[in-house]
Amino acid sequence: MVGARDTASVLAARADARAQGSNVSDWMPYLPAASSPFAPEGVDPSALVWAETVAPGGYTHKVVARGTRLRLEDVTGDACAHVLVFNALEPWERLNVADTQKIPWQAYLGAGHPLLSGEGRVLATVVADTSAHHDAFCGTSSDEWNVVKYGDAAPQGPSPSGRALLTLAGVKHGLTPRDLPPSVSFFQGVRVEDDGALAWQGSAGPGTYVDLVAEMPLIVLVANVPHPLDPRTDYVVGPLRVHAWRGDPSGPADEHYSASPERERAYLNTTDYLEARGL
Repeated sequence: MVGARDTASVLAARADARAQGSNVSDWMPYLPAASSPFAPEGVDPSALVWAETVAPGGYTHKVVARGTRLRLEDVTGDACAHVLVFNALEPWERLNVADTQKIPWQAYLGAGHPLLSGEGRVLATVVADTSAHHDAFCGTSSDEWNVVKYGDAAPQGPSPSGRALLTLAGVKHGLTPRDLPPSVSFFQGVRVEDDGALAWQGSAGPGTYVDLVAEMPLIVLVANVPHPLDPRTDYVVGPLRVHAWRGDPSGPADEHYSASPERERAYLNTTDYLEARGL
């Protein structure tokens, strides 16, 4: 057979495996991260700690240090990054979407918006946003939803659900499905109409990005799948570019830190928690 691979012996299998080592894909991490051909403008590539292009219908995950700046970029205008963050020190502390909307008195995500846990602490902050098309209402897609809409939801299939992919990502960090709360999503906007209906607004177009700063050590889970309210009948989603680099957590000099008494208290709670652990 033309192109058949010889793995009939240990030596042949080793040679075959090594022969695959030079293969590359559009959907893979760049190792080392400094080798990324898409390093954000103004960022020293040597400072990168994570660089990856996530496939349409793919997922990724990483543990990042406090102060890490994480950029998510919508390359084509069709990405939809469904994101969960957990306290890497104690993963039972996780994103709480209700508090993320309540504490800033703002349901729509944008620059300066803190992502809060149920403990009144800030897990991460949105510090830059060129998209303004996001959602903190709907969460990600479920298996049941995708089976009805696309006919399949298997994570290895043509139309994986966000829930299935976040579950796979979470397992890598000892998390079970019951540990996964509702997620937030970036690059596909949702707004609430006057009658309370949720209206999908789509993307802001290609080339937009969102920057998050990790306010504590984080487990980050990302699924790149269509938004549940996307009215298109086909499974449409574009590549998602991810870069992260060393930086500093928010502090009193940052405008968003004390934008309201509630936000300042949340940041102070975070600092108090971390300083007691020597961080």
